[in-house]
Amino acid sequence: MTSVETRRDVGGWLIHWRPDLARQAQLSGAWPNLTIAQFARQRAEEDPSRIMFIEGEREISATEMYRTAQLVAGYFLSSGLRPGDVVSMQLPNWWEASAIDIAASMTGVVINPIVPINRDAEVTHMLGASKSRVLFIPASFRNFDYVQMMQRVAPNLKRKPEVVVLRGDCVPFQAWESVLKGGTPLGQPMDVDPDAVKLLMYTSGTTGRPKGVLHSHNSIHADSFKMKPAMKLGDGDRTFCPSPMTHVSGYLWGFNMPWYGNVPVVTMDTWDPVRGFDLLDRHGCSFAVGATPFLQGLVAIARDSGRSLPGLRNFLCGGASVPPDLIYEAATLFPNCIPWRCFGATEVPTLTCGPSQRDNLRLGAETDGRIHGAEVRIVDNDGRTLTNGEEGEILAREPSMALGYVLEEDNKEAYDKDGFFRMGDLGRIVDLDHILCTGRKKDLIIRAGENISAREIEDVIFQSPKVAEVAIVSMPSRKTGEAICAFVVVELGQSIDFAEVAQLVRASGLAIQKTPEHVEIVAELPKTASGKVRKDQLRHAAKAFARD
Repeated sequence: MTSVETRRDVGGWLIHWRPDLARQAQLSGAWPNLTIAQFARQRAEEDPSRIMFIEGEREISATEMYRTAQLVAGYFLSSGLRPGDVVSMQLPNWWEASAIDIAASMTGVVINPIVPINRDAEVTHMLGASKSRVLFIPASFRNFDYVQMMQRVAPNLKRKPEVVVLRGDCVPFQAWESVLKGGTPLGQPMDVDPDAVKLLMYTSGTTGRPKGVLHSHNSIHADSFKMKPAMKLGDGDRTFCPSPMTHVSGYLWGFNMPWYGNVPVVTMDTWDPVRGFDLLDRHGCSFAVGATPFLQGLVAIARDSGRSLPGLRNFLCGGASVPPDLIYEAATLFPNCIPWRCFGATEVPTLTCGPSQRDNLRLGAETDGRIHGAEVRIVDNDGRTLTNGEEGEILAREPSMALGYVLEEDNKEAYDKDGFFRMGDLGRIVDLDHILCTGRKKDLIIRAGENISAREIEDVIFQSPKVAEVAIVSMPSRKTGEAICAFVVVELGQSIDFAEVAQLVRASGLAIQKTPEHVEIVAELPKTASGKVRKDQLRHAAKAFARD
């Protein structure tokens, strides 16, 4: 049994510490006891002109990135930030975001990436719960004005962060250029505890609000430690990562792996399959990571154009439902590539890896990967460990698992007595050591790689006086993997339609991506004897809508 200790982090976070796991991680080298800033400094000293970050047509060298991070770190210190303070950034995949992440590690500041699609409601909650001291935002991105949003959000916060605006008009806030010009660069990284909290990343849960996941410098490095050799990545390789770097997969491969593994990243701020294909091909990327829509877009171009990606060796596909046929077609069109389904979460990032040979493509297409560098249990409702082939809840424990959640109440049911994290997913072990996920216990919808809480949308729609009851479930989608389906019971004598439901979501301040794609008006919701909504029946009905 692994004991779990509760200790207070330098930033005041109450973290769950596992001495046995930490000791094993230290001995294996999974925890290097270094920060990403120390790795970045090493890269800049070893090969100053090496291109480490490619954002579309913009190429950033190790030296330029590191020097920019030094300036941002100086700004943090001059602003009075101390180790454990939180700095947020709601940025696209721009190179400046990587510099901010390195600067946070230089000073012991906790970085809090926020997905750009989030709007007033989510951003207000995240900034308030994290007590963020500084927020970096774009002036605008994808036709949305972030400066105006922050003018609306700021009055609702007890502690208003200093807002820094990138690439556009900053008024009434501070410009990115003034941060770089006004501070004294930090000479060398501070002495930062690698076991301290480094990353605070919000992920949707079943409670109707985002949950803040806490990772240390070491726990984040542990994922790169095992994935670099698993993907056989060396100094001549490059990664293609169009996934948002404010998500855990994008963060790991876009912000962490370049500096930890000396593997440069190629990215883009807005997904365009044609442009993405060209970037991947031009830079000869050997590894790519992205949710189902990214792979679907690349496959469609290859199918229509006859082009292949001869340098691509692996495509990690996860974050949404991945059809087996998509994996098989990708393997046919990209003859040197092993595409594969991955399984993990923000709390335990990458639990599996794909086949080592193309002869085993079935395992990449029809399972969710081989257990790699982790302990996995399948348990029944009583916590009894099941044998291979039996379906139950998936539990996992590994060196790259999080230290817990921001709110202690979220930790209570998250772990078992041995420190295993409850994934909230159902599945079984097949082919000796592969995971096959069969469903989810937690009520999430994964739309285009985004975790969306059903409860959050239900709470908004239920506020309408016309609505008596509402249930949100996932609906299969060829475009986004899963879509949002709303079942609505209206009050007697009332009526409501799709447009009105969509307006309720928009008016709430939630991200537009949380708008249901289908609204079904029903006389009643199916329920158990105890009154719980039978969402399994609703999901079955939603599948029929999707087929139609």
